[in-house]
Amino acid sequence: MKTLVVYCSSHGTTEKAARLLRSELNSETYLIDIKKEKLLSDINNYDAIIIGGSIHMGNIQGKIKQFIKKHHDVLLSKKLGLFLCCMHEGELAKEQFEKAFPESLRKVAVTTGLFGGELLLSNMNFLEKNRSKGQWCNCRCK
Repeated sequence: MKTLVVYCSSHGTTEKAARLLRSELNSETYLIDIKKEKLLSDINNYDAIIIGGSIHMGNIQGKIKQFIKKHHDVLLSKKLGLFLCCMHEGELAKEQFEKAFPESLRKVAVTTGLFGGELLLSNMNFLEKNRSKGQWCNCRCK
């Protein structure tokens, strides 16, 4: 079985999650960060597709939204997995997941995952650092 893991990683956390998933799968698995690379092969060549992203400013990355929109009908016919890296837990994480992925894909997904997030200030730009300090903690993170 050939599996494609399509993800978008802004600061590296989603990439870590995608690599961990690949190490656990018993299939020929290919990773592509659509923020950095173009999808060179037809997704019809894969038996299973896993899509992953993270939440920034309340939304999943635009590249993931575009991928889903472009390939929606094909995705419905595949063994599909969906995962989201986010900083929240419980109901708020579930709400973010539901907002990130269309209901039509969530219904047919054979597996889904809510993974934790990381606050990697060293990988953030000035605006992200200042927003995250106010949102996540009251300390002076570095």
